[in-house]
Amino acid sequence: MKNKTNIAFKLLPLTLAITMSMATSVQADQVILDDLIVDGSICTGMDCVNGESFGFDTLRLKENNLRIRFMDTSSTSSFPSRDWQITANDSANGGLNKFSIDDIDGAKTPFTIEAGAGSHSLYVDDASRIGIGTNAPVVQVHVKDGNTPTLRLEQDGSSGFTPQTWDVAGNESNFFIRDATNGSNLVFRIQPSAPANSIFVANDGDVGLGDATPDAALDIESGDLMLTDGQVTIRKTNDPKILFNENDVVTDQWEMGVADVYGNSMTILNKDNPLIGYAMYNTGDIYMNHGVDAASQGNKYAWHLLANGNIEQTGDLWVGGNITAQGTISPGSSRATKNNINLIDGNKILDMLSDLDIFSWSYIRDAGTVTHIGPMAEEFYALFNYGVDNKHISPTDTSGISLAAIKALMDKVESQSSKIEQLENTLVQLQNKQR
Repeated sequence: MKNKTNIAFKLLPLTLAITMSMATSVQADQVILDDLIVDGSICTGMDCVNGESFGFDTLRLKENNLRIRFMDTSSTSSFPSRDWQITANDSANGGLNKFSIDDIDGAKTPFTIEAGAGSHSLYVDDASRIGIGTNAPVVQVHVKDGNTPTLRLEQDGSSGFTPQTWDVAGNESNFFIRDATNGSNLVFRIQPSAPANSIFVANDGDVGLGDATPDAALDIESGDLMLTDGQVTIRKTNDPKILFNENDVVTDQWEMGVADVYGNSMTILNKDNPLIGYAMYNTGDIYMNHGVDAASQGNKYAWHLLANGNIEQTGDLWVGGNITAQGTISPGSSRATKNNINLIDGNKILDMLSDLDIFSWSYIRDAGTVTHIGPMAEEFYALFNYGVDNKHISPTDTSGISLAAIKALMDKVESQSSKIEQLENTLVQLQNKQR
């Protein structure tokens, strides 16, 4: 017992010293000059209590102002030294319930999550795909929402440019671009089930509508082009034109436009043979040609409406109706235009006329309202063999036959007149002898 008592008295001063030392250092900083390993949970903050119930928490921050600051003490200019902070909730009364990452040195908060944000508001999967509103992104950025997921592009004027806001969005009715600054007009829309390549812009700037291989600045693969309450202007330095192309057959392609080679006239020309087509001049002249150079036609075109209203034509004219003229019809009849010239036996013509019946008749399309007189073309052609065929009679031929018959009749009349005169003289002589 004595020994134990002595030991107790000997340990008492040491115990008191340790107790006093602990009592005086409770509020002092502790510096641990070695690795610190805590086999358990840690609570840091003014409101941590003895017997803290950690649950599954490994590290807990507990007080009314929660911050984790990263203070980089790098002093060499070439090393980064920015200070950062993780902040949970604002400190001010009425502030935000939020989680933020703050750029302390830059006085900015580049990242914030407010309380109440939905699950998977921002989600990055194992393939680095970003989900907004989804934990199963299938593309690099996947935005999911129950009603019209939208991306807003807002220029706020902070850089000196005019504020402007655009929305890019989509729903069951349209994919659209909205001008949110100017009346929220939907300036561009695509409806669901629109066909492939509805709008296609090639690497050379050509635009295809329904065509993934546009061959022009604007290539419409199929369908119609409608312009309502407007106009189309085609402006080009030389030869502005529109090409009509059927099945890429060159001979079936036509160009409509202004042709420099025709003196800046408005033309409709065959692409394979520009000598086929029309040309309209600002003088009022209108030309039509059939593929033959005008120089080979006496510098005349196949058809020419002159500014004075006259018409020149190098070829034949077929008319399915009447020709009404308030002036003279003057068919060409110069000897210089003719060959195979032969004299006609007028007596023979006169004899043949006796076999030609003359009728009064009406054209079927006139329904009896207009009556004409003359022979039938079939009989006329069979009898005289003049004209292009047995369906038509040329006024030149009828007038020629009439003149030949008249001349033959005149010869007969003169012959008969001569005979009558001789007979009259003979009669006078006989009468004188009887006196």
